[in-house]
Amino acid sequence: MSSLRITLAALLSGALFGLGLALSGMTDPLRILGFLDVFGDFDPALLFVLGGAVGTTMLLFRFVLRRPAPLWDERFRISDLRGVDRPLLIGAALFGIGWGLAGYCPGPALVGLGVLSPETLWFVPAMIAGMVLHRLVRGK
Repeated sequence: MSSLRITLAALLSGALFGLGLALSGMTDPLRILGFLDVFGDFDPALLFVLGGAVGTTMLLFRFVLRRPAPLWDERFRISDLRGVDRPLLIGAALFGIGWGLAGYCPGPALVGLGVLSPETLWFVPAMIAGMVLHRLVRGK
C-alpha cells in the first residue's frame, strides 16, 4: 500500500474528526470544564457527543471488521492488549488531570491551534513536550 494513500486517509480522517469536534462545540474548553462542573454550571453536551461516538462504534465496528482489510491499508492494526496495567492507569489519570485543568485534549487542541485559539498556543507545545518526554523515559 502506498504511503501517500495512507497519509491521505489519515489527513481525511483527521479533517473529518476535527469538523465533528467543531460542529459539536467540543473545541470550546469551557464546554468541557462545564461538563466536569457537576455541582455548578453543568453542561451535558460532552455526554451526548461521547454517547453518539460510542453508540456508532458499537453498531458499526463488527461490520467494519468483517472486511478482509481497511480500504486503504493491507490489514487492520488493532492492539492485542487486553489488560489494565499500571502504565495505562497512570496515563489515563494524567490525561484526565490535564483535560480537567486545561479543558483541552489533543484533538480539540489541534483544531483550536488551527484557528489560533490563544490557549492552544501554550497547550500544544506543552502537549508535544510531554510526548517527547514520554518517549525519552520509555525509550521508544
